[in-house]
Amino acid sequence: MDPELYLADLEAKPASLTGLAATLETGDPFAALPDDIRRVVFLGMGSSRYAAGAVALRLRAAGVDAVAEYASASVSSPASPDTLVVAISATGGSRETLDAVARHRGRSFVLAMTNRAGSAITEGADLVVPMLAGEERGGVACRTFQHTLGLLLALRNRLTGAGPDVPALLRRTAEATHDLLERRERWLEAAAALLDGPDGVYTIAPAERLSSAEQSALMFREGPRRAADACETGDWSHVDVYLTKTLDYRALVFPGSRYDEQAMEWIRRRGSTVLTVGGEPPGAGGAVRYRHDDDPGVALLTETLVAELIAARWWSDHHRVVTAGAGR
Repeated sequence: MDPELYLADLEAKPASLTGLAATLETGDPFAALPDDIRRVVFLGMGSSRYAAGAVALRLRAAGVDAVAEYASASVSSPASPDTLVVAISATGGSRETLDAVARHRGRSFVLAMTNRAGSAITEGADLVVPMLAGEERGGVACRTFQHTLGLLLALRNRLTGAGPDVPALLRRTAEATHDLLERRERWLEAAAALLDGPDGVYTIAPAERLSSAEQSALMFREGPRRAADACETGDWSHVDVYLTKTLDYRALVFPGSRYDEQAMEWIRRRGSTVLTVGGEPPGAGGAVRYRHDDDPGVALLTETLVAELIAARWWSDHHRVVTAGAGR
């Protein structure tokens, strides 16, 4: 893992997204799916499961029986001929996902989604869909997370016969991503300072975009190794509000929940520190806006970049300190 290569991976996002959009415009990678699918089971760990959870919710809203499960669970949805199993692993080698999908091979229709051609997850799969995110040389799943979301939204459209124009959405996301990257010198330093506290970072997002909070918290843990945890906005008032009374509570908030004000009321009352992305609720200490941030689809695919860039800044700073210390 390398902070400078990780930053380069982030900077390559707009071009990568544009490439994925072009690929989806030329053909449907899910065209070979059978027509008699009754249940959809997503299997994955970490970022893969976060992305799957967001799309499983959207499938259920469209009337499709869909669930995103921990691949590590010993009790899972049963295999059946009318079950579509979507096994997601960027590296194609996640042990838990390989173990889970083995229970379905030959008994369910298995779709493997990976960023590594010929990896173990593709063995015995009925259909393989490449993520097309390119090599992540920094060692952190960032572009693959974004591409997984985009491809799963295309899968949602295939299964429901409805939904947004995914290639167009990806192009708008590329524009939004480019905007954040291009203007980072105007917002990144202040945002990183605002969240830089002694008790970690807490990320908060509505249920429909909980993956943004989960992925953001992971980026703080994985790169700069900061304490971080994610919470759903409405649930926050039941499970995380207590921390605002005892900690130097610093939160990265993704607005869009009907319960934003309920959370912000407590945050204002307790004097906690909040950075918002894509909105400016009263009481926030800072806000990061970007092009097309009023589009929920663009927000789902874009907003984690704020946390990723802050994580890259903290990680790089720490790396320089450690390297300088080792040279003494």
